[in-house]
Amino acid sequence: MSKQDEGGEAVFFEEIKLKTAELVTLKQFYQDTLGVPVIAEEDGLFSLRIGDTLLTFEQAAEGQPFYHYAFNIPENQFKEAKAWLSNRVTLNREEGEDEADFESWNASAVYFEDPAGNIVELIARHNLNNASGEPFNANSLLCVSEIGIVRDDVRLFVEELQSKGFPKWREGNDGFVPVGDEHGLLIVVKKDRRWFFAEKDSEIFPLSISIRGKGIMEFR
Repeated sequence: MSKQDEGGEAVFFEEIKLKTAELVTLKQFYQDTLGVPVIAEEDGLFSLRIGDTLLTFEQAAEGQPFYHYAFNIPENQFKEAKAWLSNRVTLNREEGEDEADFESWNASAVYFEDPAGNIVELIARHNLNNASGEPFNANSLLCVSEIGIVRDDVRLFVEELQSKGFPKWREGNDGFVPVGDEHGLLIVVKKDRRWFFAEKDSEIFPLSISIRGKGIMEFR
């Protein structure tokens, strides 16, 4: 990945490990419906290649875990990506709209839910120099650029992240603070806050993130 425009090292998610109760169905969905390559598989887990990030799902021991995560796409291909996605899934809506225009983030996004209930976002960040002239397909997904981290006390946890060298991306509030940068954002939200573009509230489920230059972070 490139460095941030302002010269600092980008926050980059090398691998994200999530839990699921729908391992077989989820693998079939990403592989067959979206065409995302499955690059590793063994008993109880499989790994997807999302551009520069490895996204691994492991069999959950209990419950029905679900997460929010986002995939960066080429900044000039939002309309093409939306058309590609809408031919394969039902797009989520918010107040009747099936896309989001984040003016303050200079980004455009579209959302859907996979068979495990994960809230998945494709986002074109227009500040990034990643335009493409290739036809949009699953290989156009550039990286996992957001992962939701659910906590009871958002500000306290954000302070902990800042002490480890993670910058706030935006100031946020008591219920929502994005930490990191446009290559990798930890979306810290308060437990029981409704997820944007979804009819479900945030819950705490275990996950693991391998971050370039910072090692592995475990969240429970």
